[in-house]
Amino acid sequence: MRYRLLLIFWLLSDILIFIGIYALAYFLRVGWIFSSDFPFDRFIFAVVLAAPFWLLVLATTRAFALTRDQRDARNGAYIAYACLVGTALVVLTYYFTYTAFFSRLLLILAWAMSTVAIWLWHVLFDFIKRSVLRQNPPAFPVLIVGLTRESKALIEELNRKHSPLTPVAILDGHGAKELEVDGVPVRGKLNKLEEVVEEFKPTHLIQCANLEQTLNLLSLCRNRKMHYMLLPSVLGIVERDERVESLEGHPVTVVSPSGRRLSWFFR
Repeated sequence: MRYRLLLIFWLLSDILIFIGIYALAYFLRVGWIFSSDFPFDRFIFAVVLAAPFWLLVLATTRAFALTRDQRDARNGAYIAYACLVGTALVVLTYYFTYTAFFSRLLLILAWAMSTVAIWLWHVLFDFIKRSVLRQNPPAFPVLIVGLTRESKALIEELNRKHSPLTPVAILDGHGAKELEVDGVPVRGKLNKLEEVVEEFKPTHLIQCANLEQTLNLLSLCRNRKMHYMLLPSVLGIVERDERVESLEGHPVTVVSPSGRRLSWFFR
């Protein structure tokens, strides 16, 4: 429920910021007056009509994904692209409604300001969202299966970055001497799987070892409506440059040779 309320607030605030930025751009370009040559009410009406479609374009870039790092440069590029489409939508809406164009400098100013404002707001809201979702009890508790060097690093990174996915318990197929990892308790072997799931009610399970248990863990997740995740190190992939793509509709894990910095635009 917390996440749904946060998401609704996030979507509504984005629309309000988008509309507010265009209104500000109008007054910065025209002056702090309501111009009779370029009526404000017509302009803002076109912006309001275009705003939901702009938000839909932004959503298609997965800018609102739960685990998206809003500070990432790629996310900034997605936001800039969506804001550019939003500017085009405003122009088309205004033209088809009133069969007239308006200031190109206003459009450039509105696009630049909306890109910066939306990105900054997303970064700030991401910090707020992570803090709220990790409050006890966490909104997205995570069960870690397998105690390895990679799983320990993952737990430490999730906690250090205040990820919305909060590790709450660890199980290991062969048992482990450690009692906890970065504050997350080790609850024993996989024979306690059902007990631990009942106790912590995790929304996500991350498999970090015990490849032979994959089908059992996946079946458990489907029956309990949990999200299943697999750490690539379970398959022996430790380069940290793997990604999941679609090959003619089939999901595949891809590890590409090192290429140029702009290669991710064409993957």
